[in-house]
Amino acid sequence: MTYYHPGQEIETEIVAITDSYVFLDLNAKTEGVLDRHELEDDDGNISVKEGDRIKAYFVGAKDGEMQFTTKLTGEKADKSMLENAWKNKIPVEGRVEKEIKGGFEVRIGNSRAFCPFSQMGFRQKEEPSFFVGKTLNFIITEYKKEGKDILVSNRKIAEKEYEDDLVTLSQSLTEGSVVDATVTSLQKFGAFVDIQGFKALLPISEISRSRVENVSDILSEGQKITVKIIKADWENKKVSVSMKELQDNPWDSIADRYPVGKKFDGKISRISDFGIFVELEEGIEGLVHVSELDVEKGTNLKAKFNVGDNFSVVVKEVNVNKQRLSLRPASSVEQDKVTAKYLNSQDDSDGETYNPFAQLLKK
Repeated sequence: MTYYHPGQEIETEIVAITDSYVFLDLNAKTEGVLDRHELEDDDGNISVKEGDRIKAYFVGAKDGEMQFTTKLTGEKADKSMLENAWKNKIPVEGRVEKEIKGGFEVRIGNSRAFCPFSQMGFRQKEEPSFFVGKTLNFIITEYKKEGKDILVSNRKIAEKEYEDDLVTLSQSLTEGSVVDATVTSLQKFGAFVDIQGFKALLPISEISRSRVENVSDILSEGQKITVKIIKADWENKKVSVSMKELQDNPWDSIADRYPVGKKFDGKISRISDFGIFVELEEGIEGLVHVSELDVEKGTNLKAKFNVGDNFSVVVKEVNVNKQRLSLRPASSVEQDKVTAKYLNSQDDSDGETYNPFAQLLKK
């Protein structure tokens, strides 16, 4: 028979579940026994099934049975077992009795322990009254004076569960994965989203193919979105996601839609010292360099042009790899249509009247 020492942690397979017990495979003639209620929720539903793997702690042998626990509760929590739980970091179950100076009084079996405010809860901050009356899991961090002085932490339990969850998440949430997320907060630089309990960053540059000035124009807290994981640094617990990556890239066919030499009407989207940017469609803008503009050197472009104004251009150059369009000013498409219509009307006349302006336009 394999020898286990009290407090030893094992990971093994569940071989059977009855109304009272869960039996564990010990690779021996005997099986380990675990109280079923430890794995039940408030409604009596059990969270595991036969064949699942589970972590448990050896408590001791009784009546020939090898007894295990996922946490120490009730009658198991005598002084010797609490000391053993402290030495071997076995979780213990305790009831938060009341708030006292600096923290909470916690009852574990027949013993009383102290949990500081800083060691209660983990990621979500709650008022002290939220915890009073609740039965929670703790780790004993100090055990002194033969159990008369016990210090416990609920936070360390939550931290361990979080770390275990991260291991599972890191195996499924890899770069390139497409997942559902919920927006939890909006920032100037983007938004934070929740993915299966993990907080990831959605940078403002990854929200849309179009330029986004204000995150709140596109997103709101609580909104459900679909994102692609573009960076996963699980060692530092940092994950970045993108909505833009799931949108069609308008630059893929840019050369066909905006051939060099062709004229288009757009709107001024940005103004800088070196030129003006003209948006031709959502997500597509090009630069008219200041050298192409009919302005004197040193002119304040923001005083001469306005964001939102119509502006007609001719495509000078298309750089698909760098996603850049070089443009130059042009008469508007509408002006060209009016001019063409006027010239055609002159061609249809009987030629008796000489119009020098029309002749000039024809040149």
